[in-house]
Amino acid sequence: MNIDYKQLRVGLIGLGLEAYWEQFEGLEQRLLGYLSEVERKIASPSRVTFNFGLVDTPQKAVETGHRCRRSDIDILLVYVTTYALSATVLPVILRAKVPVVLLNLQPGDAIEYEKFNRMADRTAMTGEWLAWCSACPMPEIANVLGRLDVPFRQVTGTLDGGNECWLELGQWLRAAEVVHALSHSRLGLMGHYYSGMLDIATDLAQVSGRFCIHIEHLEVDELSGLRGALTTRQFRRSWKPLASSLRWAKTAPPKSLRGRHVPVRRWIVLLKRMISTCSLTTTKAQVLWRTKRR
Repeated sequence: MNIDYKQLRVGLIGLGLEAYWEQFEGLEQRLLGYLSEVERKIASPSRVTFNFGLVDTPQKAVETGHRCRRSDIDILLVYVTTYALSATVLPVILRAKVPVVLLNLQPGDAIEYEKFNRMADRTAMTGEWLAWCSACPMPEIANVLGRLDVPFRQVTGTLDGGNECWLELGQWLRAAEVVHALSHSRLGLMGHYYSGMLDIATDLAQVSGRFCIHIEHLEVDELSGLRGALTTRQFRRSWKPLASSLRWAKTAPPKSLRGRHVPVRRWIVLLKRMISTCSLTTTKAQVLWRTKRR
């Protein structure tokens, strides 16, 4: 099977409680619908989502944890769809060994209490309430993860609204994409440090080990030779996917690469755009790096 490692691999699970399904008709299907809505909203060409469904028993949690490992996910989204036990989610998180974001998302702004209070069936009322109580087990889950020193982040909001929670979740996923892309990159190191200034020497083992990045040593004359051999056609063919993936290079590349009059100002504009875009996700990316290395 061919795997595109350029895409962020997102694991998505919903938390539930198996004992509810026989008691409350339609509840399981309703919660699965919530999970599908999350999957739809986070969809992007730059990432692939593995929807592992509802995890509703500790045994299923162990199995799902192994599925996360086999799927090689980069980040795990845990949607707490209703009341659930911390023992049901812990095995997944411990085995996945990736950054975790807990989703505390209600179906809407509030229950329609007038309609709710008119329900004659007490069992149906309880089932309706359970479809709205995603916040109920969040303190228990957070408490357990905190006692075990397992890092996590929480996004709170509503499922149906275009509110800030989806913007925040998008920022976490974008930060994860930065971390993922960097760990599959090659970094060129040009030349040598001045031997007299010992404080500026870089430990390349630290760079490679902490960022999962390959370091390619290049001499100045070697880099000049590579540039001289690069044709304008080759450059322009490489520029388009680069600009698309970084989402900041909207300015067209120079028409003539071989000419000695390449406007430096144009490259400065591109660099500023890149820095501006990266600044939105830098803090979150740093958090994910620390989480990834726990």
